[in-house]
Amino acid sequence: MLSHRIRLSRRTVVSGAMLAWAGHPLRAFAQEVPFPTRPVRIITPFPVGGGPDGVARLVADKLSKKWAQPVMVENRPGGNGFIAIDAWKRGAKDGHDLIQLDNVHLAAYPSLFKKLPYDPAVDFDPVLPLFRTYFFITVAATSPYKTVADLIADARRSPGKLNFGSWSVGNPVHLGSELFSSMTGTKFEHIVFKETTQLYTSVRNGDLAFALGSSATAGPLQRAGKLRFLAVAAPKRTAGYDSVPTVAESGGPAGFEASGWNALATPRGLAPAVTAKIKHDVEAALAEPDVRDKFASFGYEPFTPTREQFAQFIQAESQRLGEVIRRVNIALD
Repeated sequence: MLSHRIRLSRRTVVSGAMLAWAGHPLRAFAQEVPFPTRPVRIITPFPVGGGPDGVARLVADKLSKKWAQPVMVENRPGGNGFIAIDAWKRGAKDGHDLIQLDNVHLAAYPSLFKKLPYDPAVDFDPVLPLFRTYFFITVAATSPYKTVADLIADARRSPGKLNFGSWSVGNPVHLGSELFSSMTGTKFEHIVFKETTQLYTSVRNGDLAFALGSSATAGPLQRAGKLRFLAVAAPKRTAGYDSVPTVAESGGPAGFEASGWNALATPRGLAPAVTAKIKHDVEAALAEPDVRDKFASFGYEPFTPTREQFAQFIQAESQRLGEVIRRVNIALD
């Protein structure tokens, strides 16, 4: 279990520079752009075998064939993603080293950490999102809660007596759960687990009142009949889970959403034509039917905003998550 001291980073969540790349008109994509000229690395903070790693490898395989150059996925998990980011910062600045980032790296950590080993407004050009996944409110199959309204009512009767779990402080599941608590006027204890398997096993065993989880992380136990999905924290029901209501439909707060998303980033200042080629070719890879089918098996949704829309989305996410962090008074060194 991990307690939080009352400290808040004063670091600006998103500076005006964060949006600068969105307003820069890219040159028209041209097939003759001489890129890549050697092997390409996609550095990722995620471990081998998970959904984000699977997405990176799907994209790498498609790009290898398109570019006639090896595109390798290099896993550098741990350290809140800082190990991967440090390796990427020491790598090539010409687009031959790319990085896969989680939403917390771009939108939450600037408010969560007193000092970061990177500046999202200076170091990264988030070229495009790779996917988005909405979270389900998961409970044990034997849980007495049949609706979100049941969970809220019990939490209000026993403030601070119920708990939820996640795998670290500041991850999307943690912050989404804190937002749920705030929007419902309830108080839960946060239990931190080392691994997602331990987290959802504890939900299954009834050791936790609930946990947010994606179909990729909590889905296997749900499909095995060990967990139940009370609701999905999304604006509408999720494909493949049509019987699972939204949070609002289940008696929870209207407008409550919790999701995770990944982005592919290049170094800021990369030649616009190279950036355009990378974006064009990755988008083409993500649109292929076999990739879409794999996304569906992960529970991931395609997320295809324009660059300007994506910049605005990151800014909105930063503000939203920053407000949650301030409300809960979380700060990390």
